[in-house]
Amino acid sequence: MIATLDLLKTRRSVPPPLLDGPGPDRAQIEAILTVASRVPDHGKLAPWRFIVITGEARARIGETIAATFAADNPDASSDRLAQERGRLSHAPVAIAVVSRAGPHVKIPEWEQVLSVGAAAMNLVIAANAAGFATSWLTEWFAYDRRVLDALGLAPTEKLAGFIHIGRAREIPSDRPRPALDEIVTFL
Repeated sequence: MIATLDLLKTRRSVPPPLLDGPGPDRAQIEAILTVASRVPDHGKLAPWRFIVITGEARARIGETIAATFAADNPDASSDRLAQERGRLSHAPVAIAVVSRAGPHVKIPEWEQVLSVGAAAMNLVIAANAAGFATSWLTEWFAYDRRVLDALGLAPTEKLAGFIHIGRAREIPSDRPRPALDEIVTFL
């Protein structure tokens, strides 16, 4: 338990440009995703799913992201388009966490959304516990229907974010955290 608490107290997000390989292999990814799926899930709906993006798929999706950006920004510089093209290419693995939360006769959508967030955070913690560094990001393209369609999301699905996974080249300094007396009420 102490190791778990230490991990939770010291975990830091590492920006994708600071993530190198090797990333997790398929067996490690499957172990991480098994942990990610062990979250509270009222009604056993599994209101989430995962899209694992590795290898050439990172560049292929990057082309879609750049083309989408270019369509909306015809005057974008080649440097900016290269930046958009590389969004998923920094870390060796990016896992899209997809929300399937929606109306249900018994289970409030809000509870489903919370389960999606828990799955994403379990994914982050599991990857960190396996010795990898992570960053959970959305970015503009996580909300663009053209990119979501290219990723194979159904019209009713949303993207909770991309979890970038790799080996940290360096760990950024910790950011200020809220003081407990500002966020906790004891009754």
